[in-house]
Amino acid sequence: MAALLRNIVVFMEMIKFSHTIFALPFALSGALLAARGLPSGRQLFFIVLAMVGARTGAMAMNRLIDAAIDARNPRTAGRAIPAGLLSRQVVLAAIVVSTALMFWSAAMLNPLCLKLAPVALFFLVLYSYCKRFTALAHVVLGICLAAAPMGAWAALRGAIELPAVVLGLMVLFWVAGFDILYALQDLEFDRQAGLHSIPVALGVSGSLWLARLFHLVTLALLAWLMALLHLGGWFMAGSLLVAALLLYEHLLLRNGDLTKLDAAFFTMNGYISLTFLAATALEVFL
Repeated sequence: MAALLRNIVVFMEMIKFSHTIFALPFALSGALLAARGLPSGRQLFFIVLAMVGARTGAMAMNRLIDAAIDARNPRTAGRAIPAGLLSRQVVLAAIVVSTALMFWSAAMLNPLCLKLAPVALFFLVLYSYCKRFTALAHVVLGICLAAAPMGAWAALRGAIELPAVVLGLMVLFWVAGFDILYALQDLEFDRQAGLHSIPVALGVSGSLWLARLFHLVTLALLAWLMALLHLGGWFMAGSLLVAALLLYEHLLLRNGDLTKLDAAFFTMNGYISLTFLAATALEVFL
């Protein structure tokens, strides 16, 4: 039992389960906006289950596929698989269980969600291989997380409608922007290893400017979403706070100072996702 608990703790740390906070609030926001109120408990349960299954499987898959690369990178050599804390067989079993959970949850929601599940799985797998042949891995990661609010919308409406697409694109550009910033810390290793990323292609300055552009697009899409759904004061207030948090995130890294990356990446983006959910909930219920 002690060994099992240890493996669970190590696995949760390996997949950074706490980072579910980046995607889950957007999935819940998509559900609230689609329902224009509170979805049923059953719908919320399976939306959360599908998202957690998808993210857990995707992160475990990424760690398994990248294990050899992680072992060569000083920043990631201590991760569970290269450090020998978890076996490949255990991680593979977790991937199978998590993927099955995603498909089962999608089937319990509606036929469209089940049809879209293989598409989501394709992008989840693709992301883990992208750095080997394209600098667009950050965009593919954005697509993966954009699936959360779009899938939640499909679960409630049984269709993918324009507001869901705009919300998904907003998440895509937000995620791609902050992932470019995150990738800066591996710039030198990626260059030496022959891996692809926006920082490798554009350097530090170019990456900072592209991330800023992506986040400006994020804010433009946020404004479009507000207009499409005729959202009011609470949502506008939350949107302004999101804009302020994004600005602060970029101010922290304006000179390419990566010592503040944790604050910019983890803290600010966690606040952004929770702020968006809070603003959506207040708008819908009040």
